[in-house]
Amino acid sequence: MSKSLIITEKPSVASDIAKALGGFKKDKDYYENEKYLISWAVGHLFELAVPASMKEQDKWDMKKLPIMPIEFELEPAEKMSGRANVLRKLIRDKNVSEIINACDAGREGELIFRYIIQYAGKKKPIKRLWLQSMTSEAIREAFARLRSDAEMQPLASAARSRNEADWLVGINATRAFTLRLSGGRGSTVTSLGRVQTPTLAIIVERENKIQEFKPRELHEIIGTFRAAAGEYSGRWFDEAFQKEEDETERTKRLLHRLQLNLPGAEQRLNSENGSLWDEHRGAPRLWHHEIAEAIQRKCDGKQGGVELEEKKPTTQVAPQLYDLTTLQREANNRFGLSAKRTLQIAQALYEKHKAITYPRTDSRALPEDYLATVRSTLSKIDNPFACKVLDNNWVKPNKRIFNNTKVGDHFAIVPTGTVSRSLDDYERKVFDMVARRFVAVFFPVAQYENTSRITRVEGEPFKTEGKILVVPGWLEVYGREAAVDKPEENLPRVSQGERVATVRIEITTDQTKPPARYNEGTILSAMEAAGKLVEDEELREAMKEKGLGTAATRATIIETLISVHYLVRHGKELQPTAKAIQTITLLKNAVPELTSPELTGEWEFRLREIEHRKLTRDAFMRDIRELTNDIVGKAKHFHPDDHMPDTEPFGQCPKCGSPIVERFKSFTCTNDECDFTIWKTIAGRLLTRDEFETLVRDKQIGPLGGFRSRKGKRFHAMLRLSDEFKTEFDFGPNGQENGAAQPVDFSSQEPLGKCPKCGGRVFEVGMSYVCENSVAPNKTCDFRSGKVILQRSIDREQVNKLLTTGKTDLLERFISRKGRPFKAFLVLTDKKDVGFEFEKREPKAKRERKPREPAAKIDFTGKETVGKCPKCGGKIFETENSYICERSQADRRPCKFKLSKTILSLEIPKEEAQKLLITGKTDLLNGFISKRGRPFSAYLKLEDGKVAFEFPERTAPAGESKQANIS
Repeated sequence: MSKSLIITEKPSVASDIAKALGGFKKDKDYYENEKYLISWAVGHLFELAVPASMKEQDKWDMKKLPIMPIEFELEPAEKMSGRANVLRKLIRDKNVSEIINACDAGREGELIFRYIIQYAGKKKPIKRLWLQSMTSEAIREAFARLRSDAEMQPLASAARSRNEADWLVGINATRAFTLRLSGGRGSTVTSLGRVQTPTLAIIVERENKIQEFKPRELHEIIGTFRAAAGEYSGRWFDEAFQKEEDETERTKRLLHRLQLNLPGAEQRLNSENGSLWDEHRGAPRLWHHEIAEAIQRKCDGKQGGVELEEKKPTTQVAPQLYDLTTLQREANNRFGLSAKRTLQIAQALYEKHKAITYPRTDSRALPEDYLATVRSTLSKIDNPFACKVLDNNWVKPNKRIFNNTKVGDHFAIVPTGTVSRSLDDYERKVFDMVARRFVAVFFPVAQYENTSRITRVEGEPFKTEGKILVVPGWLEVYGREAAVDKPEENLPRVSQGERVATVRIEITTDQTKPPARYNEGTILSAMEAAGKLVEDEELREAMKEKGLGTAATRATIIETLISVHYLVRHGKELQPTAKAIQTITLLKNAVPELTSPELTGEWEFRLREIEHRKLTRDAFMRDIRELTNDIVGKAKHFHPDDHMPDTEPFGQCPKCGSPIVERFKSFTCTNDECDFTIWKTIAGRLLTRDEFETLVRDKQIGPLGGFRSRKGKRFHAMLRLSDEFKTEFDFGPNGQENGAAQPVDFSSQEPLGKCPKCGGRVFEVGMSYVCENSVAPNKTCDFRSGKVILQRSIDREQVNKLLTTGKTDLLERFISRKGRPFKAFLVLTDKKDVGFEFEKREPKAKRERKPREPAAKIDFTGKETVGKCPKCGGKIFETENSYICERSQADRRPCKFKLSKTILSLEIPKEEAQKLLITGKTDLLNGFISKRGRPFSAYLKLEDGKVAFEFPERTAPAGESKQANIS
């Protein structure tokens, strides 16, 4: 009897389909009943093969480029041959009369299936199962509406075209520029790609702005006023400010109005003295303290009047439903989850728990015929807010929620109504995000009352703004209450024209701030919005819904940039390496199309035309081959040094006096007989031209931040130009306890103050401020303080204030050991060392504390067993951060076996944990990061009940398979 073969993208989907259709028996490689066989892939089973003459083991050769296969051949991906052969055998089985594609509904799922069919080499009738949800009911409904193969051909053509185009451009650009930038050796790979390179360019551009930024002091004037109903504050503002007015003209106007003579005021606005703009700027700033003081003197103690009191109602609608990118972005902001980790959690909620719909979506809307399903789902959610939506009949046609034009392959991520009791902590958190967003979107708008008040004192305006929540609306779902009955959240009421007393006028001083480095949340937003950077209107429209990459691939792109050493994670921040900055700088001049999102815009526009039968696949691929030829041609005929932004000689060589030239990797003397060269990359940090000029002129510079040790740790240091004209780190004198310190000459320096320990003089030396008696041949004092404390530079003025008064100003931008920024005063402690003092905060209202209860034991009831404990034979269960033995909860002699979910920065998939517990060894895992910051691959294995590394034979030195301290 002939049967239909159903091919899914992963084993869990095959299991779900078998349960939904019923009557199946499970074999090792497939499920079978009277009508169907169901078997599965494991994601992408195949890769496009490099021609035999150009395999990776052969030396890369520019003469062999471009690589242009006429017909693309497939080869099984690593460890996928077995699964590929199983599917080929089933497809070729004479009892299989029809094949049903049940891979993920989208371009990538279509590609996975088409390559399986190509590899099998057997043509049979094909139908398409298009799944949006993994509930049994949804699966059965989808089987009743199978799509024809002819209907899917345009999507299949677009999928093949996208993959082949990425392969052609990626492999040829990477090889060509690797060979060119490494002098033909190809020792350090310059990885390039249509999506990863413009993404990296966005991050590098932000880093360049940060490095070029010079902070500048700015001042604000805050007035406190007393009305009959109580005190309130207001901020002085320049009411005559106009956007087109530059800062010099504005300063002249203010000086004239205040009748203030301030010599050099215009010169102080020079950009060399600091940036006049920052990303946080919300209003015109005061750059001159003297102007702020003049306004303070003018208004202090004078009576004022309320000139304007205006109240306006405003509303705020609930945010739209989640697509994958917004879910990843918010999970990163709220819980610090990486984009990759959020996708793994969402995938588990979809496949394993059946709790949410398909997560790899870029849509934030639902189909217009989905109202009944929404009502049904809400009725299954055990939540009073869901009941409130149904009771008030708030589920109604609304284009913001139900819109077929905004639904592509998949709709927004929403709950299915299936309730799972076995979610771990992070799964619960992500599911709660999805469920609350789903319920909140049907609630009414939140209503606010905005108050705008202007108080005028001696002609100077002060603005007071307030905002209170009147009707929570959708915010009720997130626990917000109306503030109208909370007097402490309201401004004191005043009447227009009321006279008020000026209690005080204060000047606050801050600094302009550079733009923040990207984190995973903000770079996901930038990738999503990259279409805005494209000038061509048609291409911009094509990228409007897509951006750079897709919802499903952006996490992988970020991980790729990290794995090829273009980015490093520091706390939540993503920081480009020197390699990344140099590569993007070069490409912007040599092959700008590779760094621009416009290439992706053009591809998306044309791939969409293929999907809609407006363009043929042959025409698209013909243009891709031409583009590839062009990129390789440019790589063959350019030299990196010729494409530097500024190739003109400058300065003077400290060794021979000849001009210096900036090259791609160095600053080098133009005199062929002189060997003076300073490499730009020093300990992972790129030396700028300005820094190089300072180093040559002053023989030292610093302290500079951003260096990285061999262990991957960031550090600050002084750079010094040695007598041999080489760069050296200078950490200052290291006096020894036995008094063998080298003497230091302070005769050219002014002391910063008096040593708090011995009364000696304090000077600046290397990376420290030290007492002169702490660096003497026979030292008698140990006072010293670093020039950089927790990644924040401490200037001489603050050290002087510390030594004189015992306390600095409130200093911002310290970075804790956990990577969190904070602000504090530096103070002299009782022992006369330097310590922190934190800003005093108003004490919070004391809550009645309940007696502390002992930590609750973990309840494993209803949870799925992961495997058997290798220590005691008990059952292993999954928790929030690890896999632990049930006997770990025993009161006496608990089992101590534990397998962390994250080991050396690599998240361990559950299926690998299961394999470890069952067979004693995982598959080869890629992406571990050593304590020295180096990536490596290894197996995890069990040794005497503990988890250890085992390294592949080809890379592990003798005896390297040793137990690692990771259990």
